[in-house]
Amino acid sequence: MMQDNEETVCGYVAIIGRPNVGKSSLLNRILTEKLSITSRKPQTTRHRILGVKTSGFVQTIYLDTPGMHAKEKHALNRHMNQVARRAMHDVDVVVFMVDALKWTDEDEDVFKLVSQLNCPVILAVNKVDTLPEKTVLLPYLQKLSERMNFLEVIPISVKRKTNIDKLEAVIAHALPKSPHYFPEADLTDRTPRFRVSELIREKVVRAFGAELPYTTSIEIEKFELKAVAFIEAIIWVEREGQKPILIGKAGERLKEVGIRARLDIEKMLKQKVHLRLWVKVREGWSDDERALKSLGYLDLE
Repeated sequence: MMQDNEETVCGYVAIIGRPNVGKSSLLNRILTEKLSITSRKPQTTRHRILGVKTSGFVQTIYLDTPGMHAKEKHALNRHMNQVARRAMHDVDVVVFMVDALKWTDEDEDVFKLVSQLNCPVILAVNKVDTLPEKTVLLPYLQKLSERMNFLEVIPISVKRKTNIDKLEAVIAHALPKSPHYFPEADLTDRTPRFRVSELIREKVVRAFGAELPYTTSIEIEKFELKAVAFIEAIIWVEREGQKPILIGKAGERLKEVGIRARLDIEKMLKQKVHLRLWVKVREGWSDDERALKSLGYLDLE
């Protein structure tokens, strides 16, 4: 509980990095609630996801961003990179995430961008729990710390919760004195409708990542929150041949996606849910600006 004589601090923190370094998992771990969807597939996050954590006089507003990647093959890829770049500016702190002992060309590209920022940058080195030899970590951290004047270089494990408290403390110390921007109970600025679409997409990506890597999108057609929530959604694919893959024999694969999605949606909405899914084809939607706008990708983030 915040005391009257305590001075509040509040600010925005962008979580930046290449695909698959654990940005969304970090946000979920900090918030202790699933807000950003996750999978082992790169480019799972496509939007800027805002998450709010209020602890006493400290309110931290996190921006989870799409993984920044060098290849911009389609309009969707360009959009995701633009979202991440915009998130780096006009924030109070940037958390630049990398993998332990795995620095790639994409990491270098992101580093070049964050090294030009005027705000404090924290380097969070994730997955230290996977290192076979812990003795190699210290020299690696020292080498990275010499690259630029990071506010701090922190080895973390999102999976094991290692140093997550320390990361939050460093962030809080760097935030400006300010009134809180959001009510204490707020978790995000995203609507339940949006979060439902993301939960459905997560189940599709996890089930079909190898077969349909980046070619699906979700459109909510019906969203009624009554005693039982009634939700109907379209899963868009890009080619006719992808439709039977997603549906499966006698609809079994689509049914399994629906069951998994419904369970998570019920947990999020805290009520019973009736979910119906359809699969439809919209050729080339990921490289079509008009299609992206109709699917909500080109809205202001």
